[in-house]
Amino acid sequence: MSDLHRIVIVGAGECGVRAALALREDGYNGAIDLINGEVADPYERPPLSKPGPDELVLKPIMGLDRLVSESITLHRDQRAVQIDRHTKTVALSNGDRLSYDRLVLATGARPRKLTVDGLERSDVRVLRTFTDAKALYEELKPGCRLTIIGGGFIGLELAAAARQRDVVTTVIEAAPRLLGRAVPATIAARIEARHRAAGVIFHIGKSISSIKSSRVITLSGGVEISSDVIVAGIGSVPNVELAEAAGLLIDNGIAVDEHLRTSDPDIFAAGDCCSFPHPLDGQKRMRLESWRAAQEQGAYVARAVLGEAEPYSAVPWFWSDHYDLSLQIAGMPSEGTKTVTRSIDDESEILFHLDEAGRLVAASGIGPGNRIARDIRLSEMLIEKRAHPSESALADTSVTLKSILSSASS
Repeated sequence: MSDLHRIVIVGAGECGVRAALALREDGYNGAIDLINGEVADPYERPPLSKPGPDELVLKPIMGLDRLVSESITLHRDQRAVQIDRHTKTVALSNGDRLSYDRLVLATGARPRKLTVDGLERSDVRVLRTFTDAKALYEELKPGCRLTIIGGGFIGLELAAAARQRDVVTTVIEAAPRLLGRAVPATIAARIEARHRAAGVIFHIGKSISSIKSSRVITLSGGVEISSDVIVAGIGSVPNVELAEAAGLLIDNGIAVDEHLRTSDPDIFAAGDCCSFPHPLDGQKRMRLESWRAAQEQGAYVARAVLGEAEPYSAVPWFWSDHYDLSLQIAGMPSEGTKTVTRSIDDESEILFHLDEAGRLVAASGIGPGNRIARDIRLSEMLIEKRAHPSESALADTSVTLKSILSSASS
C-alpha cells in the first residue's frame, strides 16, 4: 500500500463512490480523485424509476461533506476522455491530466437507443439520469398519454409511477411475454396482471413498424397508438469506449478477472461496465446491472486495489417494486433446470431454481411489502454454500429455510 500515492476513480455513481469511501475505510491514506461526469453531486439512480406519486427528488448517495471529510477530491461535471497507460495519466474534458498509481473504471452503462428501420430515434426519450427523469415527470400530468417501449424492469417501474399520476400508460413488448430474460413466467404473469389491474395497456409480441413525427406509433398488424410522450426501455450498453480506446480487453463490458482487474494490472473495473467470471456459475463471464452489485463491487474493488481481496464471489441479488408487490431475485434463475415452488401465503411465493445436480442456483420471490425478504436472504445464503437441499423440504412451509440452512452448514 505504501507505493500507492494516488488512486483515480472514473465514475461517481453508486459503485465509484462506494469504492472511494471503502479505500478510506480500508486504511488507504493517499490521494483519491473521483471523476463525476454530471453537474449534480453523486445521487441514487433507483428512485428515478420508482419515485411514487410525489415530486421527484434527487437523493444523494451521501452528503458532499462526507467526501470532503474523507479528503476525496470530486471532479464535478468533468469526463475522463483519455487514458494514457504509458504515462499512467487520465485526461479530463477540461484539459486537466491526473496521474494515477491505480485506476478504477466505474463508468456504468447507458440506455440502448431505439432504432426503427435502421434509424436511431432521437425523439424517443430514455431514463438514466436525474436530468432525464426530471424532464420526463414534469410532462407526466393526469391525462397525458405515455407509451413505453420495452417490458423490462425500467419500463414497468416507470409504468407504475405513471399510473400513480393518472397518466394513460401503454407498454409495447416485442417478446412473447414481459421480463422474458429476467424472471420466471409465473412471476412475470403476476406482475403483468397487477399492472393491468392498475390500468396499464399492453401490446405484447408486437414490433414497431413506424413512428411518425406526430408521435403516432404503428405496430405490426396495423394498430396505431397516439402518444404525448414516448420512452424506450430496451436494455443498456456498457460504457466501454474509454477502456477500449486505451487498448483494454472488452467482452460484454470491460473484461476483468476474479479480482476485477483488467488486462492492465494497474487498472480495475467494477459495476455495470464490467464482465467477470463467477465461481457460482462455473466461471462463466457475467455482467450485472443492479444497485447492490454496484455497492458490493465498489467495496470489493477497493480491497482488490490494495491487494487484500479474495476472488469476487458475491451472489447476485436484485429487487423491483410494482405498486404493492415486491420482487426479489437471488442467484441466476436462467441456470436452473428444475423449479420448486414454496407458497408462503395466498399472496406470496418463492420459486427455487435447481440445476441438474440438485444444487440451488437461484430463488425468485414475489409478494406484498417485505413478506419474502427474509426467505430470499436465507435462500441467498444457501446459494452461497452451494447447497443441495431436499426438494420436498423447500416446498414444505412447515420446514423453515433456517433449518435447511443449518443442515447445509453442518
